Amino acid sequence: MEAKLAAQKIEQLKREIDHHNDLYYQKSAPKITDFQFDLLLKELIELEKEFPQFQSPDSPTQRVGGTITKDFESVTHKRRMFSLDNTYSPEDLIDFDARVQRGLGSTDYQYFCEQKFDGVALSLIYKNGLLEMAVTRGDGTRGDNITANAKTIRSVPLKVKSDDIPDEFEVRGEVVMPISVFEEINKGRVAANEAPLANPRNATSGTLKMQDSATVAKRKLVFHAYSYLADSGRVNS
Repeated sequence: MEAKLAAQKIEQLKREIDHHNDLYYQKSAPKITDFQFDLLLKELIELEKEFPQFQSPDSPTQRVGGTITKDFESVTHKRRMFSLDNTYSPEDLIDFDARVQRGLGSTDYQYFCEQKFDGVALSLIYKNGLLEMAVTRGDGTRGDNITANAKTIRSVPLKVKSDDIPDEFEVRGEVVMPISVFEEINKGRVAANEAPLANPRNATSGTLKMQDSATVAKRKLVFHAYSYLADSGRVNS
C-alpha cells in the first residue's frame, strides 16, 4: 500500500475504533463483537508499524482502555496498570511461546492457565491500613478516582487489620457484577419499559462511574483481588 492510501486508511480506522470505543465504554451500547473490534485494532496496529510516520499520540493504539471521564478526578497511577492481550489463532500462541523462549533463553518452563474475570480492573491504595483511594485502570497510565463508589462494594476492605503493614500499599483486582444481579436489573428495566443493559461487564463499568453511590451500592458489585504492590514490607494476615 502506498503512503497516501495508508494515511487515509489509518485515519479511517482511528475514527471507526474511537466510535466503537465510545459506544462500548461510555454508552454501554456496543454494535460490534469483541472479535470484530480486535480485528479493526489489529489492522491499525499493523498499518502503523508499516508506516510509523502516520502514528499520532491520539491513536487508539496508544491507549489501553477507554476515555477518562470528566465526571471524576483523573489520577496518575504510581505503577502502570497493564491489560491482557487477545489471541484467536494457534499461530499467535506459537509466536508467543517463541518470544518466551528467546526471553528466557531456555525451554525449562511451564504455563499456568486460568479463567479470566470479565470485569473492570481497579487499584486500591491503602495508607496506614485505611482505604485512601480507588482508581480505575483508565488508559493504564491515568484512571478515574471512584473511591466513593468503591467503598460501597462489600468485598473491598475499608481497613486492613494487621500487626505489621507498610505505611502505603496497593491492591489490584477485578470488579464484576454477578449474573444473578445483572439479570435482576434487566428484569426491572424491561418492566419499566427501559432498554436492558448490554452485558455484565459494561454494566459494571457504567455502575462504577455513576454519580450516586447509593445506586452503586444497590448493584451489589464484587471485587476479586489478584495483586499486591508495595515499595517495601508485606501484609501479614
